[in-house]
Amino acid sequence: MDIISSEFFQRALIGGLLIGVTGPLMGMFLVLRRLSMIGDTLAHVTIAGVALGFLLGVYPLAMGIVFALLGAVAIEKLRKAYKTYAELSIAVIMSGGVALASLFFTLGMSFNANVTNYLFGSIYTLNSTDLTVVGVVTAIVIIFMLIFFKEMFMLTFDEDAAAVNGLPVRWLNLAVTVLTALVISAAIKIVGALLVSALLTIPVATSLLVARGFKQAVITSVLVAEFAVVAGLLTAGIWNLAPGATIVLLLIAVLILTLVIRRGVKV
Repeated sequence: MDIISSEFFQRALIGGLLIGVTGPLMGMFLVLRRLSMIGDTLAHVTIAGVALGFLLGVYPLAMGIVFALLGAVAIEKLRKAYKTYAELSIAVIMSGGVALASLFFTLGMSFNANVTNYLFGSIYTLNSTDLTVVGVVTAIVIIFMLIFFKEMFMLTFDEDAAAVNGLPVRWLNLAVTVLTALVISAAIKIVGALLVSALLTIPVATSLLVARGFKQAVITSVLVAEFAVVAGLLTAGIWNLAPGATIVLLLIAVLILTLVIRRGVKV
């Protein structure tokens, strides 16, 4: 248990707990609006930015955030252009993100080892700058949700009604996508680009099975994510496992257990 007193573990725990709040908080609105794949899309775009950051010799996460924000704006623009085929915007941006990441990889083969930390997560290597970025993103998301929670609720369940009631639907949609981009960028180094979408969707999927209301679902999803983060970090630290993968596998285990219990109750 000496690992708990280690500075690197404490930084990892703080970063994980912060993302454990913002991930499912944004994920709830994405899942209910059937936009779950935005997470994977923006993760690929973020990796392209991270790769360019290594190539240019600048802070990789900052460049990743810039790319994610640009990707978020592009998704919203394409969604407006293809209203009937809104999911097409996600496919286009994801393809562009993968292509750019591959291009930057080939231009700077020497930094590929460092990029793997962002692909698969490297929560134990979080430094004070990383924690500051995660903390700022968490604060922005929480403040936004506290101010616009009712508006977001209406937008999620009936966008047409929200527009009729005079809500700035266009700007709220953009805000959701931009905030999602920030959360994904901040979470990249914690669980990795290949797994970050799980932190947005699996806690939500679990909460929707047991919650009896929207607020209860939001709170439950956050609690599930926080449990997985703490238990995953402890398990990975003690058994020398990959922390990001351990967290996601625990999330899946909780989801399966919830499904089994629900089926047992129904029987």
